[in-house]
Amino acid sequence: MQVNASSMIAHQDWMNNNANNIANVNTDGFNSTQTTIQNPNDGNVQAVSSKTDNDGDTDLSREITEQIPIEKGFSANAKAVQTYDKMIGSLIDLSV
Repeated sequence: MQVNASSMIAHQDWMNNNANNIANVNTDGFNSTQTTIQNPNDGNVQAVSSKTDNDGDTDLSREITEQIPIEKGFSANAKAVQTYDKMIGSLIDLSV
C-alpha cells in the first residue's frame, strides 16, 4: 500500500512538472523540467526532476504524450489502493 501511495505522489509530481512545461512553452528563456520515476531499493517510488539545457525550446509533443503514461500510472495505483480499502472494509465487516 505504501508503494502505491508513494507512486501516486511521484506521478502527481511528474504531472505538475509536465503541466508547468506546457504552460511555459512560449516563455522566452524557460528551461523545461525533465522528470523520471525511480524505485530505489527502499521500495518508495519517487519522481526525480532536473532542469534541461534547452534554452527555452520545450518539446510540446513530448510533454503532451507523456501525460498518457502519467495518467495511466496514477490510475493503476489508485485502483490498487481502492482494492485494498475494499478488502479491509470486508474484513472489518466480518469481524463485527
